Amino acid sequence: MSSAPSMARILHDRGRNSRWRRARRFVLPAGGAAVAFGFLGPYLIMLLDALRPSSEVVASPATVLPRTWQWSTFGTVLSDDRYLNWLKTSVLVAAASTVIVIAVAVPAAYFTARFRFPGRTAFLFLVLVTQMFSPTSLVVGIYREFFDVGLVNTYAAIILTNAGFNLAFAVWILHGFIASVPREVEEAAELDGCSRPGTLRRVILPLIRPGLVTAVIFTFIAAWNEYVVALTLIQDDAKKPLTVGISSYVTGYEQHWDQLFAASIVAVIPVVILFVSIERHLVGGLTAGSVK
Repeated sequence: MSSAPSMARILHDRGRNSRWRRARRFVLPAGGAAVAFGFLGPYLIMLLDALRPSSEVVASPATVLPRTWQWSTFGTVLSDDRYLNWLKTSVLVAAASTVIVIAVAVPAAYFTARFRFPGRTAFLFLVLVTQMFSPTSLVVGIYREFFDVGLVNTYAAIILTNAGFNLAFAVWILHGFIASVPREVEEAAELDGCSRPGTLRRVILPLIRPGLVTAVIFTFIAAWNEYVVALTLIQDDAKKPLTVGISSYVTGYEQHWDQLFAASIVAVIPVVILFVSIERHLVGGLTAGSVK
């Protein structure tokens, strides 16, 4: 008597699970597409505005698709010598800042993770606290310091500033990755005759590759997007980075909205290329190296 209701309950649960599995095939992709559209929507709007004349960008009522498709905007921007100079400056500043940050952060993180010294905890806390300061709040003091040493309106000024403000994050995240590597890995390398610098380069760095990739991406994007310090320290139009230079397309005297949006779209491409080219190391680095 009691087995019939139990069997009916089991069949009911199986039917409900089967319906949910069938619905999940559509619900999950639809949800993912909605989230993706939420992130990509602004870029799609920028692309459409870049493909319409400036007068149509500010026209009311607005239309989703351009009434007049203007395909020459990207060619106009890429043939602009000013834009090419701004692009060169942004690449130079972001790449140099990233190299400096990684070159300094790796040994600093290794030392704090492997050695106990007086003030170690206070140092790590100070590193974390520096992340709370924004370049905007310190821009006057930064300008005064670079003015005193004659570095205003130079690439070195914005490279050193970007490196300084991103160094703390890189040290902190690499410290955590290095501390998670078992000491037995280093001991095995030392038994094979590897020096400490050699152990760091050949053993530790491959194992913390995901952390290195994270630090590189974060630093490069932060330097690429920096605006306030570059606006304050650079007066020469040819030395301005993209974030500052592209505002010249829309001023009180001329409004080239189509070129502004086209320039912004092109400015996103280097960051996307960087992420795509090194994203695979986030997974590859997890299995790199072994205990001998």
